[in-house]
Amino acid sequence: MRIAMIGTGYVGLVSGVCFSDFGHSVTCVDLNADKIARLSAGEVPIYEPGLDELMARNMAARRLDFSTNLADAVAQADAVFIAVGTPTRRGDGHADLSYVEAAAREIATALTDYTVVVTKSTVPVGTNARVARILSETAPEADFDVASNPEFLREGAAIEDFMRPDRVVVGVENDRARDVMQAIYRPLSLRDAPVMFTDLASAEMIKYAANAFLATKITFINEIASLCERVGADVKQVSKGMGLDGRIGPKFLHAGPGYGGSCFPKDTRALARIGQEHAVPQRIVETVIDVNEAIKRRMVDKIFDMLDGRIAGKRVAVLGVTFKPDTDDMREAPSLTIVPALVGAGAEVRVTDPQGRHEGERLLPGVTWHEDPYDAVQEADAVVLLTEWNQFRALDLTRLRKAMRGTAIADLRNIYRSEDLTAAGFKAIAIGRGLTDGTNA
Repeated sequence: MRIAMIGTGYVGLVSGVCFSDFGHSVTCVDLNADKIARLSAGEVPIYEPGLDELMARNMAARRLDFSTNLADAVAQADAVFIAVGTPTRRGDGHADLSYVEAAAREIATALTDYTVVVTKSTVPVGTNARVARILSETAPEADFDVASNPEFLREGAAIEDFMRPDRVVVGVENDRARDVMQAIYRPLSLRDAPVMFTDLASAEMIKYAANAFLATKITFINEIASLCERVGADVKQVSKGMGLDGRIGPKFLHAGPGYGGSCFPKDTRALARIGQEHAVPQRIVETVIDVNEAIKRRMVDKIFDMLDGRIAGKRVAVLGVTFKPDTDDMREAPSLTIVPALVGAGAEVRVTDPQGRHEGERLLPGVTWHEDPYDAVQEADAVVLLTEWNQFRALDLTRLRKAMRGTAIADLRNIYRSEDLTAAGFKAIAIGRGLTDGTNA
């Protein structure tokens, strides 16, 4: 089948490349001519493991190309996917649908034969109905159906998630659209991947409800971690004991400095706003949003306490600033709360991250960047381990300590055992485990 993917951001690019690897003919469209030129030259603008090789292979097979010409791509397509941004709208927390609506209007003017217009972007309930109205009003004679196909890709594991999904959710209104979507996802059906067909509104709601639940699970264990520190429990043992319950499961029960990224913050705020607009407040989700921000601020307090409140003039090395490993994404990362607080208090902050520098130099002014963690910690008074990159999971703790002039380390991802940090000479804090000297932060 021929597919047009409107938008070459994270979702659009990964989805377009993966669809082409299914054997479909895919044209990815973007208004940014410079970005399209770089993509056409084989340059991947985001960091996602394996994406560059997959893109190169399908470009070489002539199943994948890139264009600024939306009209031409849409005119030839059996299905057009809208994969543009839906950022949080300033002022009210709702998803900004202006890019989706603009794409729908432009698509309408280019429709020729029967086409399924598929919303891939995360959108509030009712958006696909709105897209259908825009298409009908802009092109009354057009032959089309609208489908909702939310994505469930984890940054850093997106290709695996696309090729071997837990489920594919597709919202349609009739068998004609369903047949097209079944044909697109037939390669996954042959692998027995669940392809779930629903109505449009349910498909839209599934994405928000799933992300809100996962954000709630993360926030729950982070609050339990705070309590563990006060009562002398170990949150790693607590989360393991919880996760062994099949009704709960172990995923998303790792205590840390709060969630971030492109999905959870935006989608929880949007769901809370949807509830308010329909007079059904989502009180749990609203609390999750507030608590997550408080957790990030609590990390700042823990670091300050670790240094006895004397931050000015201290050299602090921060290991990792992306919101999670295996991505260059820094959107709403805990580092955007923690690092500016350290800089603002007068600390000299040295940062290392395998992929975060490109965005980090813009988002974190006033820090110095280092390629190697052992360089970053030279003569440091304290180390803050903020992102659990593999490169930071097996550091030589003795070498790390010898390179420093201080003894403080904040392991905010609970990577290292307390006894190992103590043996290396550190005064350490972790999440949900307290200080290695037996007191609590």
